[in-house]
Amino acid sequence: MQTNLADFLKASPEGQEADAILRSCVHCGFCTATCPTYQLLGDELDGPRGRIYLIKQVLEGKPASSKTQAHLDRCLTCRNCESTCPSGVQYGRLLDIGRKVVDQQVPRSFMQSLVRNSLKQVLPRPMIFNPAMRVGQMLRPMLPKVLQNKIPAKQYAGLWPSTEHARKMLLLEGCVQPGMAPNINAATARVLDACGVQLLRVAKAGCCGAIRFHLNDQDAGLDDMRNNIDAWWPSIERGEVEAIVMNASGCGVMVKDYGHLLQHDPAYAEKAQRVSALTRDLSEILPAFEEQIIARLQVNGRDQIKQRIVWHPPCTLQHGQQIRGKVEGLLRALGVDVRLCADSHLCCGSAGTYSVLQPEISYQLRDNKLKNLQACEPEVILSANIGCLTHLQSGTSTPVQHWVELIDSALQVV
Repeated sequence: MQTNLADFLKASPEGQEADAILRSCVHCGFCTATCPTYQLLGDELDGPRGRIYLIKQVLEGKPASSKTQAHLDRCLTCRNCESTCPSGVQYGRLLDIGRKVVDQQVPRSFMQSLVRNSLKQVLPRPMIFNPAMRVGQMLRPMLPKVLQNKIPAKQYAGLWPSTEHARKMLLLEGCVQPGMAPNINAATARVLDACGVQLLRVAKAGCCGAIRFHLNDQDAGLDDMRNNIDAWWPSIERGEVEAIVMNASGCGVMVKDYGHLLQHDPAYAEKAQRVSALTRDLSEILPAFEEQIIARLQVNGRDQIKQRIVWHPPCTLQHGQQIRGKVEGLLRALGVDVRLCADSHLCCGSAGTYSVLQPEISYQLRDNKLKNLQACEPEVILSANIGCLTHLQSGTSTPVQHWVELIDSALQVV
């Protein structure tokens, strides 16, 4: 693709990056075949190729419009198109750059600004979000369905293991996960404890940065990233930890990108690269302990987990991190009857704050996903990201859990 970027962007690092991404696109259109919004809406401008053209026009100096903004807003950032693209177009990064320029040119309505600012201010701050979630859970039966969908039933987390181990890893607890589903982090700690690994929490670590960065408060998102690096750095510098564990795939894809996003920050570039290199999704860690887990299950008389399971791989895992097959492989090795549904590559519609900002499309995608998942007649639906879990559970009575919770429950002595 030929480009002629506008002077206001041409010499900047973002402009140079965008130019390289645009030039790698060959207009083939393979991306449209796997784009969820294009499949629903049938509009070229609501698919990756059309959005790339819109972004190119804006970066070359054509004024953005509210129509441009709307088409970019409707993108889920699922990055399915990146998995499909034969040319390796880094669409997700181009979208971030394009959205930033468009939002600088096109003011949002009062209501849009209010909702987006509320999300940016509340979700990344556990001191605000967690008490609000507890109140919401108390009042949940009286709330309208649209709010109940965002508030899972109160969950007991169980005990955090207290055993000290020579092997240690850090855990990013996340901003909303401890309030919405605290058992995920505790289950992760218990399973790793059974494998001889101590999971450490650092109180000063907070939001991974994805929420504010993808709501186009990119400077604040970068500050969230720096905060986490500062929180983790003493343990990393002392060589105490061998990995930073991510059990929310949305956080994992962002932390793995710290090195790229902070590459031009002289104070953090090297540290960010180190943090990204240490970051591992839980599905990259536990397969190494497969034999130990199987042995523990046999001791407990639970050598097989006798439930029909269907696995929903989040987009941030299969497309963002390009991790496929690891969860299913581990679960099958443990004796689990685990299946993938039809169109398992497609987004469930959660996509971070998307289900709040684009509810109509989001719920269409959720219902399509649940129809395919339920066709497998599962007793439990498993996933790996708090947003997907909550979104899917809002549309079904079938239990939706994080996959590590299944292993944790099987490891408990019966």
